[in-house]
Amino acid sequence: MKNTYESPFNSRYASSEMQELFSPDMKFKTWRRLWIALAQAEKELGLEITKEQIDELERYKDDINYDVAQIKEKEFRHDVMAHIHAYGEQCPNARGIIHLGATSCYVGDNTDIIIMTEALKLVRKKLVNVISKLSSFALKYKAMPCLGFTHYQPAQLVTVGKRACLWIQDLIIDLSDLDFLITNMMLLGSKGTTGTQASFLSLFDGDHEKVKKLDLLIAEKMGFSSVFPVSGQTYTRKLDSRVMNVLSGIAQSAYKFSNDMRLLQSMKEVEEPFEKSQIGSSAMAYKRNPMRSERISALARYVIVDALNPAITASTQWFERSLDDSANKRISIPEGFLAVDAILNIYMNVADGLVVYPKVIEKHILDELPFMATENILMEAVKRGGDRQELHEKIRLHSMEAAKKVKEEGMKNDLIERIAADNSFGLNIEELMTVLKPENYIGRSSQQVDEFINTHVMPVVEKGGDSDIKVELKV
Repeated sequence: MKNTYESPFNSRYASSEMQELFSPDMKFKTWRRLWIALAQAEKELGLEITKEQIDELERYKDDINYDVAQIKEKEFRHDVMAHIHAYGEQCPNARGIIHLGATSCYVGDNTDIIIMTEALKLVRKKLVNVISKLSSFALKYKAMPCLGFTHYQPAQLVTVGKRACLWIQDLIIDLSDLDFLITNMMLLGSKGTTGTQASFLSLFDGDHEKVKKLDLLIAEKMGFSSVFPVSGQTYTRKLDSRVMNVLSGIAQSAYKFSNDMRLLQSMKEVEEPFEKSQIGSSAMAYKRNPMRSERISALARYVIVDALNPAITASTQWFERSLDDSANKRISIPEGFLAVDAILNIYMNVADGLVVYPKVIEKHILDELPFMATENILMEAVKRGGDRQELHEKIRLHSMEAAKKVKEEGMKNDLIERIAADNSFGLNIEELMTVLKPENYIGRSSQQVDEFINTHVMPVVEKGGDSDIKVELKV
């Protein structure tokens, strides 16, 4: 047991893949890749940099002498300079050309963009996985009637699968935003201390074309097709805000799902997975708490609030840069990704193991359907010669009495029995039960599920690649 604070994102929530992306090791190895890309591009554009120097840099790109870097950082109080010197000790021949013409944000900001891009791709993979699992659930239960709710009051019937499509549609919108963002991610490139590229213009003796080419060559070597056309010392912090807004959108969708699940589990209609030895309450042994859905709600709330951090930071940057972004950024961005990663891991787990209780759903329908079926009953009675206005008034009175029995006496809804006993309607109980078939009241729910999944969802899932990620929750 550790005696110092450890983030719950590491110990309880986020996956090892996401943690590794935001690890110090990933950051510093990416710094070295960027220094190599800079040297290669400068060599290709004519600076006196040798192949041997670049080979030396390549040899040590993943073998970081952290002990030396730590000593140098205590000495310099500057992390980038510490790592430049540490790299230089391993590569004495290349020492003089490491970081040539660059400023700290060359490695710092470009690395942040590279890591965020990879993290967005991991989020995408998991998001598609959730969509796939929910789609299978929607198709399986596309025709199972259940009560719809407006204002959390019983309303016209829907189906279990149709409701799931509401959850999926939110995620499809999030996926569209995510894809747009990934497609439009661009590097800072090599812009210099205030974004003017003055140092590189000096290195290339005033050759503007080579300076522009340097920017694009570095991006290409790091797997990007473009760079920000203009910048201060940093890339615009609007990008961080934009990234967190997309993550917040995913959190919002997951939050909606988790709230619905918590309500459904309270109604005993649908439950999240419950392990054989899982304990719902330390005091109430019978309880089956929706702890996974509650955790989604909790983490989603964190992400939604966390999105304010880069929004405020983007708003308050001074001119070409100020350093009040750094401390906030190194907390808010990684933790936003770690939280969304955790949310999607739980979402996958829940979506893959949803338990439906048809008998409870049917009971709830039959408790309310008599009220909803009164218009159909009225029409059937009129066909048999009844007076529409007279029968309407009788149904109103019978409905009020039945509702009184339910609400005040806790009795079952006996509206159908009351109508059957009223000779004015000319319908016996068997005929009335035919009118009460739940499948007659679900409209196009089943067809909507097929159309939505086949037209809007399956193309996304099939394009998404690996849609069968296995996750194991830590707690």
